[in-house]
Amino acid sequence: MTSVDLPSLEALPNPRGGAVHEAESALAEARQASEARMAVVGPLLRAAQVLRQAGWLASQRFADALVLVSPYANGDFLPQFNGALADFHAALTRRNLRELACSPTLFAHYRELNAQVARHTQGYAIGFEDLALAGRPVAPATLRVAPASTLAVLRARYEQALLPVLKGHEDAGAALDELDACVAELAGTDTYDVWRLAGACARALRANGRALAGDPEAKRFYARCNLLLAEQGHGEQLAPRSFVRAALALLWRDYALYGAAAEDADAVALLNDYGLTVDWHVAATQASEAAWEHEAAQAEAQAGAAAVARELGAVSVNVYAYEDFLQTADASMTALAVSSDAAFGSGAPDAGAGHSGDPSAGEHAAQAAYRVGAAAQAMGLGHVALLADALGLAWRRHAYAVSIGSTQSSPGRRPIEQAAEALRAMLLRVAAGFAPPDSAVPLALLTQAIERAAPTGGAA
Repeated sequence: MTSVDLPSLEALPNPRGGAVHEAESALAEARQASEARMAVVGPLLRAAQVLRQAGWLASQRFADALVLVSPYANGDFLPQFNGALADFHAALTRRNLRELACSPTLFAHYRELNAQVARHTQGYAIGFEDLALAGRPVAPATLRVAPASTLAVLRARYEQALLPVLKGHEDAGAALDELDACVAELAGTDTYDVWRLAGACARALRANGRALAGDPEAKRFYARCNLLLAEQGHGEQLAPRSFVRAALALLWRDYALYGAAAEDADAVALLNDYGLTVDWHVAATQASEAAWEHEAAQAEAQAGAAAVARELGAVSVNVYAYEDFLQTADASMTALAVSSDAAFGSGAPDAGAGHSGDPSAGEHAAQAAYRVGAAAQAMGLGHVALLADALGLAWRRHAYAVSIGSTQSSPGRRPIEQAAEALRAMLLRVAAGFAPPDSAVPLALLTQAIERAAPTGGAA
């Protein structure tokens, strides 16, 4: 991963990405109105509505936060409000959906906006995952059974090492080593053992320097690990969904923003297990990344002057990127169409995983769905990207269920096939030059199937 010490917005712009021009115009109008001390609610509501139509759910949440806080955008808070509005507007013009979801800059603004609202209403708290994982299902994760005496000793070691980290002592580095060792001892071999996820998250926090720097999110993560260890000591076998979401979002953040290198393959595979994808590095150093960004900005300016745009509802896409996307989608949907029978074997159409199924067929289908999701995300087709990634996660969970011989761990054949059919219908509309329909209903049904499936055959 690339270091996080980059100015302002973090990721590379996406020159061939889709644009939501109506939202950009509405935000520009809101900025002018705010500077003139006029009402901004109208243009902000228009921006939120069109972002929802585009399926840019993280951006819609940010716009909703701006709407909620706009009555209080005065006095000392006005500069903060204007700064959040300006950075959000700038991020939209970069057309990078992963940055819009995972940008620390945008999340810092989002947290400030929500904190200001909370001062005037009933208090509530938001986390990075609320923005980063907006609309995404979260696979269940497990806590393996271990002797109480072993867990008690490990927790004592963990708490002793945790204190210097939380207080920012000089020996925090050695304490972090001890915390990592404890997490490694807790991790089991199961694909969805939550301590495997926690260990990968801890390594990411150390690699990007946040753990040693005393970043509040890192401290919160290590403190939550301590609570998780206590729950495991009390016999819990199902990890709290809130912990899984938080750890997953922190692990995904820098990979989503900067891409992954060859040495990050294990972390990328773990992210795939939970329905998230990343791009691979385009350059090896910060200097070359910056050069790439400069060239990308120039390419975007040239493309904007010469390229023909295709309007797909709220999203305006580059016609050449559109044609490339259709080729990727066609090949992937062909792969998905032939995977169902092999992956589920001879079971009934509505059955879950069976012993006769082929896990490699499920893995093949998952990767095909992820290719559609990644291509749709690069194109700015948010609804397609969310449903495709969720379908990839469902197939990944099914392949896992077959490999462990647990029918209850699969989301089931019928929800998967229904989601695949909904995705196919969306792609046919895109191919015909129309906006894809809202993914809310098929995504909600598939999310329910994923999150209600048992983590393992023996976990509650």
